[in-house]
Amino acid sequence: MKRLFNSEKALSTVVTTLIILVVSVLLAGVVTMYAINITSTRTQQEDLRITKQKVWVLSNGTAYAAFSIDNVGGRDILIDKIQVRGVEASWSSVHYLRLSSSFSTSLNPPTSTYFTSWSSFTYTSSTSGSFSTTSSDLPLASGDTMVIYISSPDSIDRSDIGTTVGITVFTENAQYYVECNVETAVTAS
Repeated sequence: MKRLFNSEKALSTVVTTLIILVVSVLLAGVVTMYAINITSTRTQQEDLRITKQKVWVLSNGTAYAAFSIDNVGGRDILIDKIQVRGVEASWSSVHYLRLSSSFSTSLNPPTSTYFTSWSSFTYTSSTSGSFSTTSSDLPLASGDTMVIYISSPDSIDRSDIGTTVGITVFTENAQYYVECNVETAVTAS
């Protein structure tokens, strides 16, 4: 009878332990991947596109920065602050217009007639709108576009024409950075 028990084959303790460890790691990996998949598909992402950025200097030395923000993400956002060349723009100098869709044409520089009135400003070659100002953060709904003009950003003047400046838009979760060259708004008549 002793001989029967000794001749039986069985897995060693080391091999059994390895099998249990491998199976548990694989199961943990599957559960983790499932949780990540469920979480990421149910979470809507923030995604802004800053386009059409321009900085102009007018003949009298006044500067304007302008750009368009498209909210292409799946959630509404709140614009916390805007910086031009690393300096935060005060909300009183920010003029904005909300649009339900994006546009493809370039932005126009303000002319001397629009220094005080943004009520019917022609911001593209054929489109005008009534720009508003704010004293606090700007909300932007998912799928919407916002056109922003900043009066006298940082300390940009005639001597900056031809240099590159950065524009940064801050939200609660991210910051979006673009660059553009300072241009003159003076054209030949």
